[in-house]
Amino acid sequence: MEQPVKTILLVEDDAANRKLVRVVLGDKCHYRILEAASAAEAMEQLRREKPDLLLLDIRLGEGSGLDVIDAVRADSTYDDVPAVAITAQAMKDDEQRFLAAGFDGYLSKPVDTRHLPEVVKRFINEGRKVTHA
Repeated sequence: MEQPVKTILLVEDDAANRKLVRVVLGDKCHYRILEAASAAEAMEQLRREKPDLLLLDIRLGEGSGLDVIDAVRADSTYDDVPAVAITAQAMKDDEQRFLAAGFDGYLSKPVDTRHLPEVVKRFINEGRKVTHA
């Protein structure tokens, strides 16, 4: 029996970066890709459908990935949805800052397209390791 196609919500304001991820993950890996270019579009997509994984750019033209992750982590509907930050911010403490903000993973730009499918597969297969106090 065939596994259902997994859905990824990609939140990225740069059209070329969206296309690159869409080609790698959609065309080559056969994930269903939902796209949003702003925090507001991301929230609209999330109201329509619960994805299996969020890929969130931190710096968006309107809003930020941090705005989106704050809203997602405040809504228990998405407790099991892993989120990966994708950002050009690659300073020493950035990864820990993003993990503390509610992300489950971190990829720096430019994204290594050879590595991206394995990262996505791992998060989709393992899900979110949620711990409640």
